[in-house]
Amino acid sequence: MQEDEFFSAAYKGNKQINMDEIHMANAIGFGAGADDCLERSIDLNEQLIRNKPATYFFRMKGDAMKDAGIHDSDILIVDRSIKNANGRVIVAVLNGELMVRRFHKNFSSAFLIPENDRFKTINLAEFGEFSVWGVVIHSIHSLG
Repeated sequence: MQEDEFFSAAYKGNKQINMDEIHMANAIGFGAGADDCLERSIDLNEQLIRNKPATYFFRMKGDAMKDAGIHDSDILIVDRSIKNANGRVIVAVLNGELMVRRFHKNFSSAFLIPENDRFKTINLAEFGEFSVWGVVIHSIHSLG
């Protein structure tokens, strides 16, 4: 598998941490269960976004990708700078419409493959206008 390629520098974040923010565990007792979480807050930008200028958020509509773990109303994090889209879940533009599917390309043809048996695979040779808008790198969904 090829390495992902980026046009711009990856997001480095701007969180700074100093020793005053680091809490030490009590060496005598167990401490509170949440004490482990006090060392540094989690910055979701640092964790989920590799290339800030090329990253966009979408809300998934429909259940065409439910078997890939992408559900209706999930928030998709999409990176437009990733060029190797083969085998990846993408946001595609097909005849002017946006859709989320898995992209598969071989020597002679290309397909958009749903991850739900209720939907059909799309052979891109049958359509005139197609482009990869971006590669889905994360899906965020609520558990309740």
